[in-house]
Amino acid sequence: MNPQAPDRDRLYVSVVSAIEAQILSGELKVGERLPSEAEIGRQFSISTRSVREGLQILETKGLVRRRHGERAEVVRDDVEQFLGSLATTVRGLFAKDPSYLVQLMDVRRMFELEVVGRLAAGEGSLSGEVDTALADLAAAKDFAQYAQSDADFHKALVQSLGNEILSSVYGNLYGLITDVIRLTSRAASKTQADGVAEHQAIYAAIRAGDVEGSRALMREHIDNSTTYLQQAITAAKQQGRTS
Repeated sequence: MNPQAPDRDRLYVSVVSAIEAQILSGELKVGERLPSEAEIGRQFSISTRSVREGLQILETKGLVRRRHGERAEVVRDDVEQFLGSLATTVRGLFAKDPSYLVQLMDVRRMFELEVVGRLAAGEGSLSGEVDTALADLAAAKDFAQYAQSDADFHKALVQSLGNEILSSVYGNLYGLITDVIRLTSRAASKTQADGVAEHQAIYAAIRAGDVEGSRALMREHIDNSTTYLQQAITAAKQQGRTS
C-alpha cells in the first residue's frame, strides 16, 4: 500500500481511500489479509485508533471483514462493487495488451447470441429503448454518435431479456464495449447505411421469432466487428514500431 498524506481532521480518510482503491483495482484480492493495525498505522503515520476508524468504514462498505484477534480480510459483499472491480481489472488488462480486446468480443458473442436467441423464442420483451437506439443509429451524424447508438442497441437487447444479473454484468462492461465499437466503426469498410441495415436485420429476425436467423445475424455482425478490431490493433502496433 502506498501511504497518502493524511487529513489531520479525519486521519482515517487516507486509509480508507488507499485500501478501497487497491481493492477496487484488484490489487488486493478477495480473501487476502490486510497488514496489522499497527503496521498500517506506521505506513500512514497515524494512530491505531484512526486505523480502526478507517477499517470500520471499509467494513461498512462491505470491502473488508474484521474478526477479533485477526487481521482484516478483503471481502466483496456488494455485487455492484464487485462487478465494478471486475470491469476495472479487465480494463487494466486491455491497457497492458490490446489483444485482450479480442477476448472481450468473444465474451460479447457468448452473451449476445444467447440473448437474441431467447428474445426470438419469446423470452423477455423488446423495450422501447431498442427502437430508440435504432432510430439514433440511422440519424447519427458522426462516428461518436454512431458508436454510442450502436452500443445502446446491444445494451437494450440484453436488458430486454429481463435477467438482472446478466444486465448488471453487461452494464459494467458497457463502457469498454462502447470504446471497442467506436474503434471498429472507424476501421470498418462498410458504410453507415450498411451498418444500420445489419442492426435492422437482427431486430427484424427477433421480431419474426427466427431464433437461428437472429443468432446467425448477430454472430456475423460481431465476427465482422472482431475482424475490424484486429485490423485496427495490427495497424496501431505497426505504427508504434515505425514511430
